[in-house]
Amino acid sequence: MSKKITRWLLLRKFIAPVFLLAALTIVGTVGYVFIDDYTWINALYMTIITVGTVGFGEIQPLSNAGKLFTIFLIIASLATVAFYITMVTRLLLDGEWRRQYRLYKQSKRLNNMHNHVIVCGYGRNGKQACEVLRQNGITFTVIEQRQEYVAAAEHEDLIIPGDATKDEVLLEAGIMHAKALISALPNDADNLFVVLTARQLNPNITIISRASDDHSIKKLKIAGATNVIMPDKLGGAYMASLVLIPDVQEFLSMLSSKHNEKFQVTELEVTQAINLGELNLWQETGCTVLGVKQVDSKYRRNPTPDYILMQGERLIVMGSAAQITKAQKHLQER
Repeated sequence: MSKKITRWLLLRKFIAPVFLLAALTIVGTVGYVFIDDYTWINALYMTIITVGTVGFGEIQPLSNAGKLFTIFLIIASLATVAFYITMVTRLLLDGEWRRQYRLYKQSKRLNNMHNHVIVCGYGRNGKQACEVLRQNGITFTVIEQRQEYVAAAEHEDLIIPGDATKDEVLLEAGIMHAKALISALPNDADNLFVVLTARQLNPNITIISRASDDHSIKKLKIAGATNVIMPDKLGGAYMASLVLIPDVQEFLSMLSSKHNEKFQVTELEVTQAINLGELNLWQETGCTVLGVKQVDSKYRRNPTPDYILMQGERLIVMGSAAQITKAQKHLQER
């Protein structure tokens, strides 16, 4: 059930008693006119004071039928008020109103969100991805269908209960304005559907997908995944590297996940051809060049000063936030 339908059902619970009172007022007015020959204004007045149970006396004497009709109006109005109070109390006590208000705030935030990351699945891998994104101050939203994981993700700022393979759910998550999508669902077939749907909706988005089977990697790439990660293989390789080069591996982990104002690793787009030595990035900005991603998606690690940067390539640099900002400006000015 969509959020719009859910909100309408919740709103209907609040406005239904209003319609009941309005209907009761109309019935009462018409009844007094036809039963005891009241004028329309007197009939309306009599109905209001009866339904409101204010205790005023009758405008004119009532017949036995009129008295029975008045008893009916009093009982009906009390039942309506009791129903409304019970319903409002239940909505407040079971948290439904709080949940819907939270969804309303989420919807407003999603409408204004741009260049964010969509995380599909809040299992072990999805939760880890969210933690890294949060540590680095990157705005993200989570899509999760399994109720137990939705409950676990309640502390996240933006959680969308739903099926990430469906167009409407991805659109609700703002995929048209997102910069990246992480598909961390446990099933490779579901990840494949997410990748296909996301790539169709936003051809320019970066898509990172999880895979459990070697045979799924090629299919996910064909479907449109920018990168495919196998967590089980990475975990084993990481443990082995901790035996061989523990300090180096910990340093590399810090490079990839611990970003703050004092330390970041990022990429800078090259807009025109220039000699790396002439750029003199270290002396000018304090940034360290780690490598270059070439146009053919190959990497040149630790490039020499005579390397010619070409338009469309990306510099992988390390430095503080201020140094990286200065390097980006320096690169654009050359």
